[in-house]
Amino acid sequence: MSTDDEARPAARLTVLAGPSGAGTESVVELVRARFPSAWVPVVATTRPPGAGELDGVDRLFLAPAEFERMIAGDELLEWSRIGPYRRGVPRAGIRSRLAAGLPVLLPLDLPGALAVRAVASDAQLVLLAPPGYRPDPAVTAAFPHAVTHDRTERAADELVGLLGSSFLAPAQPRPSG
Repeated sequence: MSTDDEARPAARLTVLAGPSGAGTESVVELVRARFPSAWVPVVATTRPPGAGELDGVDRLFLAPAEFERMIAGDELLEWSRIGPYRRGVPRAGIRSRLAAGLPVLLPLDLPGALAVRAVASDAQLVLLAPPGYRPDPAVTAAFPHAVTHDRTERAADELVGLLGSSFLAPAQPRPSG
């Protein structure tokens, strides 16, 4: 007989981070096309919407007071200030997806990834490294996986493999008797 935990696939939070200009967005877009069960959270921000951006689709556009309320309520996995605005990742969607056994792919900058590691030690950190990139030793130590972004298709395939490996095979019923 198996327990509920044994029967449920093990979903994992995978954080993809790299230096500025590493091509994270293009890799994530291709991963989503190839591995549709991977969910990418919508980031909350206090900046106004840009042309063509939709609230709840591209970003969650919040008033500064609402963002402050989320910080005070520990509703953000991580957050940062960028110029006069703030941005952060709401915890609720991540929790519900992981509880349902779905993998979560979270693209962040390097400081954001390290902030997630501080509060979610079981998160899988993946460094997206452009060719020739030499990370600081502290970054290398924090990221157990590195994907070289020499070709977007190859980097996306490698990341899909890592996401797929975050599932455990469902428990098989044990023969009785």
